[in-house]
Amino acid sequence: MKHRAMLWDKAFVIIALLAAGVVHAQQSVIERVKAGGKLVIAHRESSVPFSYIDPDTKRPMGYAVDICLKLADALGRKIGVKAVPVEFLMVTPANRINMIAQGKADLECGSTTNNAERREKVAFTVPHFITGARMAVKADSTIERLEDLRGKKLASTKATTPLKAAQQVNTDRLLGISIIEAPDHAKALDMVDKGEAQAFLMDDVLLFGLIAIRPDSASFKVVGKFVTTEPLAIMLNKRDLDFKVLVDDEMRRLILSREIYPIYDKWFMRPIPLKNTALKMPMSYLLKEFWKYPSDRVPF
Repeated sequence: MKHRAMLWDKAFVIIALLAAGVVHAQQSVIERVKAGGKLVIAHRESSVPFSYIDPDTKRPMGYAVDICLKLADALGRKIGVKAVPVEFLMVTPANRINMIAQGKADLECGSTTNNAERREKVAFTVPHFITGARMAVKADSTIERLEDLRGKKLASTKATTPLKAAQQVNTDRLLGISIIEAPDHAKALDMVDKGEAQAFLMDDVLLFGLIAIRPDSASFKVVGKFVTTEPLAIMLNKRDLDFKVLVDDEMRRLILSREIYPIYDKWFMRPIPLKNTALKMPMSYLLKEFWKYPSDRVPF
């Protein structure tokens, strides 16, 4: 009997520890930060002007990063602290979704498209940008559309919606394009520069940003019609409903109060850090219309 009691005691301890682990795993971001934890913001290396590393300061910066810092302020107001401690974590197109789904980052502040497939794993807040995929080619290239790449090479970034769109079009239209998966946006544009690919398919705003910061920016141009429509939004864990409500509410407040507009102008209309070059991209009609009734629901 004594031996059996000891076994029951051990079993009870194990169950208690497991339960404690489950509770910790399900702890809301709000609860964790209120208890002294950090808000973990995932950022990108070269998604200009949304989220990228300043080569001088080595710190993340960009339009989406600025928005996420506003969300951090909202969290601070919620829990009654002046400044929420923030930890930055660099992610890649390949691992960004898993980092959020696994709880290793609380917000992914980049240029990620909100679509149905991704919503199976993560949640999104209100889009901060709407764009579409086009192609970057050399300035003297005669390529204007995907059909012009028949028998040629096209680069696109791994684990992105433009890559999937290119693969689908290539299969459906029997174009015979060799599609190369690049590890990041900067590498894909380098492939075009070196002749390893004749075009790079990606969201046009990212293409303009990447080209603008290169010393040889006049060597490239952006061509073609939109291959996709991309509502870009900040990712967060779909199981943390309390945190999502806070983030959604703050995004709507930023938009309806027009507080987000100067942030947009800072990154799309004025010279940005790196080459001190302005993208000169006024807010699109699509984004203006969407922001009249800001929602995390998108028809894609």
